Amino acid sequence: MLTSLRIQNFKAWQDTGPVRLAPLTVIFGANSTGKSSLGHLLLALKQTALSTDRRRALHLGDTNSLIDLGTYNDCIFEHDLAKPLNFHLEWRLPHVFEVKDPLQLARYRGDQLALDVTLRAGKSGQPEVSELQYELKEKTSTLLDVEFVQKETHQFDLLSNTYKFVRTTGRVWPLDEPEKFYRISEQSRARFQNAGFLSDFALSTEEMLSKFYYLGPLRDYPKRIYQWSGDTPEDVGHKGEYAIAAILAAQARDRQLNRGPRRRQQPFSEFIASWLKDLGIIHDFTVKPVAAGRKEYEVLVQTHAGASKVKITDVGFGVSQVLPALVEAFYCPPGSVVWMEQPEIHLHPQVQAELADLFISAVKARENGTNRNVQLIIESHSEHFLNRLQRRIAEGELTPDDVAIYFCNRNGKAAELEPLQLNLYGDIENWPEKFFGDEMADLTARTVAAMRRREGEKQS
Repeated sequence: MLTSLRIQNFKAWQDTGPVRLAPLTVIFGANSTGKSSLGHLLLALKQTALSTDRRRALHLGDTNSLIDLGTYNDCIFEHDLAKPLNFHLEWRLPHVFEVKDPLQLARYRGDQLALDVTLRAGKSGQPEVSELQYELKEKTSTLLDVEFVQKETHQFDLLSNTYKFVRTTGRVWPLDEPEKFYRISEQSRARFQNAGFLSDFALSTEEMLSKFYYLGPLRDYPKRIYQWSGDTPEDVGHKGEYAIAAILAAQARDRQLNRGPRRRQQPFSEFIASWLKDLGIIHDFTVKPVAAGRKEYEVLVQTHAGASKVKITDVGFGVSQVLPALVEAFYCPPGSVVWMEQPEIHLHPQVQAELADLFISAVKARENGTNRNVQLIIESHSEHFLNRLQRRIAEGELTPDDVAIYFCNRNGKAAELEPLQLNLYGDIENWPEKFFGDEMADLTARTVAAMRRREGEKQS
């Protein structure tokens, strides 16, 4: 799970400041304030890790990639290539990580890893790594730090305040440039007698990014017929285009989920159907083949008890729009980080509120008797969603540590991210100005207008 994020000089962000990320993190804000670009950078990091080109420090994308961010100049704050792009990521490891120094016989054991990277524009205007740093931590204490930094001579050096790197005997060969933005090359590691563990840091970074998934705000239109030939999609896709295939794949593998400890296990498709019913969207939901032995499937929906089942294309648009968000929250692998934009789109206010309960359940859900430990980062415009979260905190179902809420706003050219302070009663102690518009101004103006109109009617 990601626990901390900081981004400097990327898109609208001059500096996000340190951002605490909780199991359920929600970002509110006006349009075009920079909320989405935070998730877009993480997508770019993932596609860089997946790229076969080890020399490319940051894969900004093309028509065939996860995301296309344009040129490096497009990505830099104020399009000033003299500015360094820096990002800091910190995540909780799935198990205790141990580093053994074969020369000093020292051991370092931590449960969190932090990565800090600085990129600068090279002569061709492409991003190049000038510094990368790893920290192995136990809670908040740094046990082991590694810094791979470019000197004024443009050569790199490997440094540490807590670990003594020992060069191999013989000629002092220069170190290679980093591979991608996070990996110290095998050749550079071989220049030292005790630097082998650095490959494990890179593998941990790749593992973390491989479990990052993204669902955009615009989902595919529903279809009358869906094709599925037995494949297992990695996720539901950026537009939810693989949501039905994901349901069928989970069903074929007999995945069983429940909503928390001491709750009944359910097959995946039944689990999804029960949530759609609890959200109040429909009464029943079924995915079935159009005929035996065929790879064409249809999605049938019953809107209320006693109604006939119809295809998903013949009911309200909200069902097909919320379905990918629901499926992704429970389909993604355990330990995943899922970034969603506007899951409440096209939904009734009551259903928007119920979505909060769905996502609370998703971060607490269990699969085959084991906690899934899924993290959700939600971009939203829904005050109904927020109200339900505040209610659940007041009721004790969530603690302020379980959730992090931010308000994104513009301050001149730069975006700002303000953390909202929630107390044990669910109250926001630093309510931002015009968080959901100027509601009080509207109420006052409506009251004044009504009074004037009544006075005018009396006079006439």
